[in-house]
Amino acid sequence: MNRNARLLFLTWNFPPLRSAGCVRTWNIVKYLKPLGWDITVVTPHPSVFRHLDVPEDIDAYLKHEGIGRIMTDHQWRCLVPEHLNCWDEKLGWLAGGICRTLARRMGVDKDAGWTKAVERACSGLTADDVDIILASGPPFGAFSLAKRLAERLGRPYVLDYRDPWTGNPHHGHLPPLAAVKREAAALRGCAAVTIVSPSWGLALGQRFGIGAKLHILTNGYDSGEMADIKPYDFGHCAFVYAGIFYPPKRVITPFLAALKLLKESLPDSADKWYFHYYGVDETHIQGQADRFGLADRIVYHGRVPRQEVLSAVKGANLSVVITSVAEQDTLEDKGIVTGKIFEAIGLGTPILLIAPLSSDAEAITEPTGLVKRFTGTEIQGMVSFLKDVVGGQGLEPKNSEICSWTTISKNLDATLRRCMTPDKTN
Repeated sequence: MNRNARLLFLTWNFPPLRSAGCVRTWNIVKYLKPLGWDITVVTPHPSVFRHLDVPEDIDAYLKHEGIGRIMTDHQWRCLVPEHLNCWDEKLGWLAGGICRTLARRMGVDKDAGWTKAVERACSGLTADDVDIILASGPPFGAFSLAKRLAERLGRPYVLDYRDPWTGNPHHGHLPPLAAVKREAAALRGCAAVTIVSPSWGLALGQRFGIGAKLHILTNGYDSGEMADIKPYDFGHCAFVYAGIFYPPKRVITPFLAALKLLKESLPDSADKWYFHYYGVDETHIQGQADRFGLADRIVYHGRVPRQEVLSAVKGANLSVVITSVAEQDTLEDKGIVTGKIFEAIGLGTPILLIAPLSSDAEAITEPTGLVKRFTGTEIQGMVSFLKDVVGGQGLEPKNSEICSWTTISKNLDATLRRCMTPDKTN
């Protein structure tokens, strides 16, 4: 009998949590559903998180679309106090700090309190409930969870890397040997691996020899969501950066150096342009702004709802995206392709990209016509481009559809179906 394939999706990051990681997981669910999938998402209950977008909207959408959720508890919340509701004042913060230090020294994963909760919540599942398991990380406890569940249920599992695990270029230290062994074990048993960029895929393949199991599945934009966004009216030429930084590789310094020269070369444009920052790393920008004398040219908006960020990007004259400013780049550096670049593409906003030469971010987005790439040392080139933007000369969109989830989800659908046992395909 023909029927929809049944997907069990393990993801710590899922709406209504306000997190960049939720964009990919949400679009996987949203766009796989109409391709013939019955989906059950296993994720923490919204009540455990500190920062949420409107939960009622998510509940209503999932109910309307027939997408199931197994919502779990989360123990040891003090290991992730920046995201989880926990006792974090005075003695609570001290006790939590001791727990975090001990956990780090003992090699305990920050998400350990979730993995146990998932195993309890999924204990009643049988092989008749699941055709294939998909796990998205980080956190990468989901990968080990997928392996154990798949072994119990006798079903294949697929691992989706939003970031590298033990090869993350932002960590700046050697990974624990135990984590490398866990990653190797999860990769040996999986039916397929999806990862967001070719260079990260190449690096993963070189380290673990996963061969034909590897598939590139980039991030993208939700065309339906982007079409509904109303542009914010800044009233001037606006350069927008939304997100966080990872010093020393992802820093605002080169862009502010270019803004300093722009300010000096266009002395009569005082009220014509401003740089707007949306995010929690104001201290990083303020320090560099003081260094370059740009305190009067920067507007800070702090942490705001996702819809407000998208409205700002759509109303901006230029979206700034930084992957790495490092001169000595590695495969891992070249493979950084932040999700925010696709949202700007979907909104039709020109992008100033700071990334290494031959970066995946440039290669993947070049067909859209909306991205101008510079290395962290090409300050004069940035200044010339910024002058054009202030003067009203932008970039024209070309083939943006290749970066939409409408296109990307079809590739994921094909990968998942190839991994399923023959008698479970429809």
